[in-house]
Amino acid sequence: MADVQEIFTRILETKKKQKDIKSAYRDALASSEEYKTIIDKMTELRARKKQLENSIKQDFSGEFQKLDDYKIDLESDNTMLSDAAFTKLVKGETVAVTDEYNNNYEPLFVVKFKKT
Repeated sequence: MADVQEIFTRILETKKKQKDIKSAYRDALASSEEYKTIIDKMTELRARKKQLENSIKQDFSGEFQKLDDYKIDLESDNTMLSDAAFTKLVKGETVAVTDEYNNNYEPLFVVKFKKT
């Protein structure tokens, strides 16, 4: 099995290669006059779309308040579910849940690294 540092270094090199290709692609797009024209039209259409959305959103202000409340509830419940599953797993117990269609779910734990 490869060393963790070797894999990490390879990931960084691959990301750098991706970044270089994407940068060259963006430069090629920026030099295209037709592309610039289309981007300008899209910007105008997005502004008009936003106006329409805001107009309709005012009619649904009560529903959007409920939507925000549901979002907060979901975040809270997801945190509690993760904490409860991790606690059961640390105790050596089996962790699984089932939805209304009898589909079974088991926890998935991910390890991520952050710069220190």
